[in-house]
Parts: sequence; structure tokens; C-alpha cells
Amino acid sequence: MKGCGSPAGVDGGQAARAEAQMAATVVAARNPQAEAAAVGAGLAAVRLTLLHLYPDLLNIYGDRGNVLALVRRAGWRGIDLTVRLASVGEAVDWGTVDLVCIGGGEDRKQALAAQDLARRAEDLRAAVEGGLPVLGVCGGYQLLGAYYRPAVGEQLPGAGVLDAHTVAGRRRMIGNVVLDAQGFGTLVGFENHSGQTFLGPGCRPLGRVRRGQGGGNNGRDGGEGALYRRCVGTYLHGSVLPKNPALADFLLRGAVERRYGARAAGAAMRPLDDATETMAHRRAEGLRG
Repeated sequence: MKGCGSPAGVDGGQAARAEAQMAATVVAARNPQAEAAAVGAGLAAVRLTLLHLYPDLLNIYGDRGNVLALVRRAGWRGIDLTVRLASVGEAVDWGTVDLVCIGGGEDRKQALAAQDLARRAEDLRAAVEGGLPVLGVCGGYQLLGAYYRPAVGEQLPGAGVLDAHTVAGRRRMIGNVVLDAQGFGTLVGFENHSGQTFLGPGCRPLGRVRRGQGGGNNGRDGGEGALYRRCVGTYLHGSVLPKNPALADFLLRGAVERRYGARAAGAAMRPLDDATETMAHRRAEGLRG
């Protein structure tokens, strides 16, 4: 469990998958007021599909909360966001996918996901080049790079979406983190990993560590996460999106724009009352260690 870190057996695969589907279904329940507003604005036809990859394998530290946040923020705007689950060996029609989320997991489960993701890599890379928004957290972030080299066992292939690679480190980086992130203001979250990720020139850090007991990507260069086109990788748990609505809306806006165009995205992505999210964000900014 060196890469992302979790006691083995935290979530049974079938149970985790069932919980992911149930949670997404509950959050996606109809909101009559939002639908009425959408119809009035001519946006009733905005429908998107979010692909949650490996929810039975990569599911620690509440990362499925990122899926829930996206579905909820879409629903508040009258956007119909459907969640599809896919794990090892299950077919994906990439032409129907508008968003992708991949969470984190311990090395054993990450290895299972890595081999499967490698078979999907060409399709995923093409979709990202075409503007597909992707969020990879911790182990999911590592698998979006070229490879992950664990402390024990064979090197795991990555999808090659991000110009990055990860190697297991000796020091575990744990703690609350505040980032200065261009385009997003500050980002907050909690990291817990020993994997050290190094970026190449093909992508930039998601942010720079302003404060934290952890170490960002690798504990050396001050960067955290990676950003390439609309693909985001990060070690921030929390879940990261509920406390960082600007990042959530970056992904959601990108999905609408890619499917329907910039004009539709501008109309659909009307501002929300983020008072609760802002309060949670500010409290997280004040946490130490």
C-alpha cells in the first residue's frame, strides 16, 4: 500500500461498487425547481455521462465524494449527469463519455486497475486530446502518468495521458495542504501517500504548496498535482471537489462545452450559491498538519 495508502480490505469490491452506484443514484434524484429553471432557460436537453472507473478497486478516503459533488452541482443547474461504472474487463463506449473520475487505492488493487487501464490507454489519450475532462486522485493520478514503480513488485504501466511518472518513496507524506493554483485561487485537501511523482515538460503542476506538513508531488519541487488540457491529477483527498467548487466547475464546464459548445456551457453553468462550500474551504485553509 505504498502508493496511495489504505489498509487492505477497507472496501470489498462488490460492496464498494454497490455503494458507488447507490450514492450516485441518490444524489442524482430529480430536483423540480432546477428542472423548471432549466426548461425556462432552454437547457432541458443538457445531458452528460460521467464514467467512474474502478469504483470497486480504487475507492479509499472517500474519493467517490468527487463523483457525488459533480452530480449534485450539475443537478442544481438543471443538467442531467448520469453516472456509469466500469471496472476491469468491462466495455466503455468512449463516444458517450463526458467526464471521467478515478480514485485511489492500495498497490495490490492499483496493479489490477493498471493492467486494464493500459488496454484503454489509446482511447483515453485520444479523448483527452479532444477535450475530455478527467480527474485522477492519488493512485488514479499515478496511473494517468507513464508508469508507477512500487517499492515491491513489477513496474505498473500508466495510461500516458500526463507527462509524469511515479516511484515509491521511503517517506510518507501526510497532512493538510493548501495550494496556490493558477485559475482556481487556492485549493485545499489532505494528502497521504509515499509515491513520488515527477512531471515532465508536457504538463504543469496543478498548484504550488503554500502550506502543509506533506510534500505535494514529491516533497522536493513544491508542486502538487498535474494539469494537462482538462485532465487533472492530484494527491488531494477530502474529497477534493466538495471543498473546491472552482475545480469541480472547471471539469463540469469542460464537459458541457465539449459536448454542446461554449455558448451552451456559458448558459448552463450559471453561478451557484457556494456559501457552504466556501465555509468548508476556509476552514480547511486554517487546518494545520
